[in-house]
This record gives sequence, C-alpha cells and structure tokens, in this order.
Amino acid sequence: MFSSLRIRNFRLYMAGLTVSVAGNWMQNVAVGWLVLQLTRSGTVLGVVTAARYAPLLLLGAWGGLVADRHDKRLLLRLAASIQLVVAAVLGVLTMTHVIDVWSLTTLILVAGVVDVVDTPSRQAFMNNIVGRDRIGNAIALNSVLVNGARVVGPGIAGFVISTVGVGPCFLLNAASFGATWLGLQLMRRDELIPTAVELAAKRQIRAGLRYVLSTPDLRTPLLLVAVAGAFAWEFPVSIPLFTSDTFQGGASEFGWALSAISAGSIAGGLLAARRRVVSQRSVAASALLWGIAILAASFAPSLAVAYGLLAVVGSGAVTFNAMSKTFLQITSRDQMRGRVMALWSIGWQGTTVLGAPVVGLLGQTLGGRYGLAFGGICCIAVAVPVLLSRRVAAGRST
Repeated sequence: MFSSLRIRNFRLYMAGLTVSVAGNWMQNVAVGWLVLQLTRSGTVLGVVTAARYAPLLLLGAWGGLVADRHDKRLLLRLAASIQLVVAAVLGVLTMTHVIDVWSLTTLILVAGVVDVVDTPSRQAFMNNIVGRDRIGNAIALNSVLVNGARVVGPGIAGFVISTVGVGPCFLLNAASFGATWLGLQLMRRDELIPTAVELAAKRQIRAGLRYVLSTPDLRTPLLLVAVAGAFAWEFPVSIPLFTSDTFQGGASEFGWALSAISAGSIAGGLLAARRRVVSQRSVAASALLWGIAILAASFAPSLAVAYGLLAVVGSGAVTFNAMSKTFLQITSRDQMRGRVMALWSIGWQGTTVLGAPVVGLLGQTLGGRYGLAFGGICCIAVAVPVLLSRRVAAGRST
C-alpha cells in the first residue's frame, strides 16, 4: 500500500504538495466566502469559480504539449513561484479592503492560466518520480495525502475567517507554495526516471487529439471524467450554497463540510492504493457509486447526517479520480502522456467553466440541495451506458 513512499524524491514531492494543497483549499474556502459576502449571489460564485478553470478549457491541450516538450520539474517550480505571488496579492488587497469582484476574478484568472501548464506537468511528472510499475500506487497515495491536507485546510480556513477574516487565508496559501518549490528543489535529479520527450513539430496538439479519439481505452474514461468534472466536482460552488441555504450555516459549517468530504477521501485513497487492476468497467462503476452517494447527501435531513454522507461522497470522489487517472497514465504512450493528462485536466477542472454557473444557478433558484443533487444525477446518467456496453476495456495491472 505504501511502496511509493520508499522513494526519496516522492516523499519530498508529496511533502511540499501536501502543504500547498492545504493552503490552496484555505484559499478556495476564502474565495467562496468572500464572493458571497460581496454579492450574496450563487450565480456570481459560479462565474468566479469558472474563471479559475476557463484557461484550462481553452488552452489545456497547449499546456499538455508544453509538458511533453520540456523539463517538468522546471515548469512546476516556475508555476509555484507565480502562484505564490498571486496569492500574496489577493491577501494584501483583501486585508486593505480594496478587493472587489473584478479584481478577485482577474487574479483567479491568472492562477488559472498558470494551471494550464502546472496541471498536466504535475500529473505526467509522477512517472518520472516512481516509474510505470508504481504509478497506480503513487496516484492513490497522492490522493490520500492531498485529501488529508484538504481535511486540514478548510477547517483552518473556517476558523481563520471567523476569527481574523478572509485575507490571512490568502497569505497562508502564498506561504504554502514555498513548500512546493522547496520540495521540488531538494529532489535528486539523478534519481528521476527519464521518459521520452516529444520533439517540436507542427500540428502536435491535433495529433494528440487524434490519438485520444482513435483510442477507445482513452476516449471513454475521458468522457466520464468530463461529465463528472463539469457537474459533480463543483464542491466550491455547491457546498457553500448547500450549507448556507439548507442548514443556515456559516463559514465554519462550510469549512467542516469540505473537511468531511476530504476525510472520506482518505479512506477512498487507501482502498485505491491497494488495487492492482483497473479497467474501464471499474472506472464507470466508481462513477456510478459516487453519483448515488452525492444524490443521497443532497437530501440529508440534518447537518450531522450531511457530514457523514459527505464523507462517503469524498471516498467516492477520490476512488473515481484515482482510478481514472491511473488508467489513463498506464494506457497512454510516453510522448503523448502530457497531452492525455491535459485532456484529463480539461475534463476534470476545465469543464467547471460550463458546470459551475449551472450548479450555482440551480442552487440559487431551486435551493442548495438541488445544485448538489444535479451532479449526482449526471454521474449516474453517464456511467450506466458504459456499464451496459459490451465493449469495455479489460483490466490493466498497475
């Protein structure tokens, strides 16, 4: 279950990333609460959230090509440096009461542009750290540690917001990116596993798209990821509306709801770390079970019950996420992996541009329960046809 942690570079990478993810989720909570303070609008919250992922939707394929062509460790250090500056500026503007929706959206958009290169580089870099034999285990352990940080981050954010305000959350996130940079810097370069690099040529983005479209083993999981990412993985929008509208909760309840999701994610990640075989059918089955859990949580009769069901939702989320990423990583060729994982990032995060405003609008007009429930219904609707299909890929060992 923990074999990847024997690798020093992986331990350094995960230590830095875990701190950064805790800070990033503090910022996610801060952004959501700040938008609601400024506008009281679920639709505006959806639009601001979408701004973070609009660059991924529009430029994600290009970011994957950059990752395929260049030193991924260097790209990740550069991305961490820029994100540190963006978070620091957000903190200063908020604490000086200069922040408004437009400046907030602009800075969130800049962070999204950085993610265009950072996300596929980070996903593909895992192969350089642990190699193909351990990639499934590394992805699952990555999910465990990252979601452990997500338990801490929202809880701290709720406490910080309720005691000293929103601004310090952004400054703490800025500091956390320093941990990411340091972990990457301390890696031993000679212990990284080399993978094939794509040489510059014309029409390489188009070639990556053709490769995916002509490969059913990649095409079907990416479709599942795109639908789930667009409408189910919208917790920064659906959860604040769910807790505030349904249960009249405040920032603390919002933070603890996200922490409940993250706590469940740890259990899901540990289960995924033990899995030796992954297939299209198991990816689709995990999407179906995740959708059912989301639907159940959306109709929880009390906040206490909602926390318990959201923990199950978190377990389902990380299981689906880890399994889909593992299947895509081990199925794609080295020279195409960055572009394949860029399409994964477009599906999982970039589609937020489409999904977040829809979820926000549903939550605002029909009620917080319905924005959350819609994501579960979409997961179920896309998973069932795949499970009923006779043509699903055989399991692959990880």
